[in-house]
Formats: sequence, structure tokens, C-alpha cells
Amino acid sequence: MATENEKMVPSIDSSLRHILRMPAECYGCSGIVINGRRIKSLVFTTDLAIIKNCDADAVFAVYPFTPQQSISNAIINAAHVPVFCGIGGGTTKGLRTISLAKDVECQGAMGVVLNAPISNVNLAAVSRAVDIPVIVTVVSTNTDIRGRLRSGADILNVAGGTQTPEIVAEIRNQFPETPIIASGGNRPDTIRRTIEAGANAITYTPPSTKELFSAMMAKYREM
Repeated sequence: MATENEKMVPSIDSSLRHILRMPAECYGCSGIVINGRRIKSLVFTTDLAIIKNCDADAVFAVYPFTPQQSISNAIINAAHVPVFCGIGGGTTKGLRTISLAKDVECQGAMGVVLNAPISNVNLAAVSRAVDIPVIVTVVSTNTDIRGRLRSGADILNVAGGTQTPEIVAEIRNQFPETPIIASGGNRPDTIRRTIEAGANAITYTPPSTKELFSAMMAKYREM
């Protein structure tokens, strides 16, 4: 039975900061321990204002543009939690992904994220170039998971839209020990389904700055 001290968790909040809280459901997963730090929730954004004002365990900095060192450096410097940086894998590939991987490692990234189209040869080259976890994105059940793991993938990132829980469950059934990060969207029910399927950590898509501002402005208008 837990003691009174073990039950009590002190909490200190700023009187000025409005913190974007990760859904409580995110913390129902096991987490992934990387170099002694347990990661359960990852905020999926490159918005520095959100990154500075949320309570996620880490930042998942993947964006739909060619990866740029100035962007990764700005995010890593601004964040007060570990950052996992996208380094391409689709349009950006080959030697450039290796160079980007080395750069973000030197900048202080906790891990690198490769997009689903990356070849196993390219994946293997990246995994040999850096000493931080290499995460490979999985978007369908047709992915050769065994080939990805043999080529150096340390963690799988499942981003299959509405099919994410099914993909996670299939991977977990075949590879019970493989670390899995998966998209939980932004709803408690989808997060729970993804964790129940076997995800170890959840990427959470936060509301946009516009949505957050809209709610704040609505309150101001009532004053």
C-alpha cells in the first residue's frame, strides 16, 4: 500500500503561463526509456510557442518541408525537453539524410526520424552514422518491419491515420519487444485505442495557435 508521501505529487504552476496539457490518456502507456529518460508523450509540432508552453515529455519535430538545420537548431535551443528531428526519407534521401542526421545529433537532438519511403540501404547508412536512436515511420501493414529492424531502426513510428491502432496491433503481435511510437491524434478515445493496441509512446497533435487564440479571445469578449 502506498504511503501518504508516495500519493502526494507536489505541483507548482506559474500565475502567468497558460500551459497546454497533454491528455491524461497519454500516460497510460509504458513509455520508452532512452538514455535513462522515460518518454510517454510527444507533441507533434514545430510551433515554438506551443513547444515552450506545453507539458509533453518530448517534441516530435517532423514537418512537410525539406529538413533544414536552422529549423532543427531553433527548436532544440527553444525546447526544454528532448527533441526528435525529422531528417527526410522521401524527397530528401541519400547522403543528405546522413549529413542531416549528424548535424542534429551535434545540435543535441535525442533521435532522428525518417519518413516511410526511406530505403533500407539508406536507413542502414544513417543508423551507422549516428549514436542516437533512429526512428522509422510506418504507414501501412505492407511495410517490411523485419527488414527495417535489421537495417538499424531502433524505434517504429506508426502514422497510419485511422488505421494506426490496427497497424500497431499487427506489429506488436509479430515483434513484441519492438519500441513503438504511434499517432494518437488529439482525442482521448483514439489515444486509448492506440495504447491498447500496443503503442509504447504517443504523438499528440495539439490544437493550432489559431484554435487556442480563438478560445482565449472568446473569454476576453465576455469580460
